[in-house]
Amino acid sequence: MQTFSTIDSMRTWCRQQSLEQRTIGLVPTMGALHDGHLFLVEAAKQRCDHCVTSIFVNPTQFAAHEDLDLYPRPLDEDLAKLERAGVEAVFLPSAEEMYPQQEGQTATTVQPSSVALPLEGVHRPEHFVGVATVVLKLFQAAPSDFAFFGRKDFQQLCVIEHMVRDLNLPTRIVPCEIVREPDGLAMSSRNRYLSEGERERALCLSRSLNKVEHAFREGERDTKRLESILAAHLSDCDSVDYAVVVDRESLLPMPQVMQNAVALIAARIGSTRLIDNRELQVD
Repeated sequence: MQTFSTIDSMRTWCRQQSLEQRTIGLVPTMGALHDGHLFLVEAAKQRCDHCVTSIFVNPTQFAAHEDLDLYPRPLDEDLAKLERAGVEAVFLPSAEEMYPQQEGQTATTVQPSSVALPLEGVHRPEHFVGVATVVLKLFQAAPSDFAFFGRKDFQQLCVIEHMVRDLNLPTRIVPCEIVREPDGLAMSSRNRYLSEGERERALCLSRSLNKVEHAFREGERDTKRLESILAAHLSDCDSVDYAVVVDRESLLPMPQVMQNAVALIAARIGSTRLIDNRELQVD
């Protein structure tokens, strides 16, 4: 497994693979890897000749009050996991490498589409500018045929899909299913922040989504009633930023579920903010 810390070296390696007619799958991460990340790696390896994984804790997607400094960075553990998984190359840039603008200058950023405005866009207004910008930078640093993203960060996936479409980028986005613990908790790097009791309470997110999915399959199509079911099963949360059922494509509210929808939750258990979702497919 090769590691690269500069954009030039990573880009050169990727271009050499392309010249040799090898396909590349990119798995962008912020490290603190768990089985959800490794599921993306396995998907990339199954579809492509080579897998490149990036590890970069992106400062521009954290607000001033968020946990950038506390974000876990177990690099040696992460590299060992990636080597065992058969990853061919890892991109490990510094913040200075990714954001080389001079002091006092305003950096160029990517303005996401309107799908970034609701939900996380309300609670974390600058978040998706940082996400879209760094993902575009990673696509330039590690030019790949495919990029693999999990559906757990559902709105993020939509933002990236729109960016690729709107900017005519050649990288194809491959959405991958949410990976869960045996008890249903969606895997997340932030789960390690949870105490034993908090982790037990966090199961209310997946349980509430199960209840909504069951009601939907039984024929419930009224959005307000579906959202009431969500809310009724989130009493173990310390606070709820949103628990909604929205249109799958626009992420905007709708009175009745007449087309594909998604139920999304963002809530705090203790001091840890967790998100989860469930897609609701109309036959």
